[in-house]
Amino acid sequence: QLQLVESGGGLVQPGGSLRLSCAASGDTLDSYTITWFRQGPGAEREGVSSISAGDQGTVYANDVKGRFLISRDNAKNTVYLQMISLRPEDTANYACAATKTHSQTLYFSGTLFAPNEYTYWGQGTQVTVSS
Repeated sequence: QLQLVESGGGLVQPGGSLRLSCAASGDTLDSYTITWFRQGPGAEREGVSSISAGDQGTVYANDVKGRFLISRDNAKNTVYLQMISLRPEDTANYACAATKTHSQTLYFSGTLFAPNEYTYWGQGTQVTVSS
């Protein structure tokens, strides 16, 4: 069974950078749509970025477009989220999630960033952006 473990979170100053990792085990993530979600204090979980299983196509939430970059290293069975120009409003617990459903199916149904579409979840890593 697929298991996901996030790492790389921490405390950074506004304008700083951070790279999160989502390491998979139990199965190869190249067969899964992978999406990063985040949840701030008292807020609902929201989708941040997604990468497809096949052609590694990517989708970004408007708030992070141009600042975040999702990528996948199949050899390391790991998905990354590179974050630059971080803002205080980026403060949240970041978790990666996986589903066997093709990203195209999710995208055109409007559910690519819907948490209930994802079967496998990591426990999350905390990102705090503060001066």
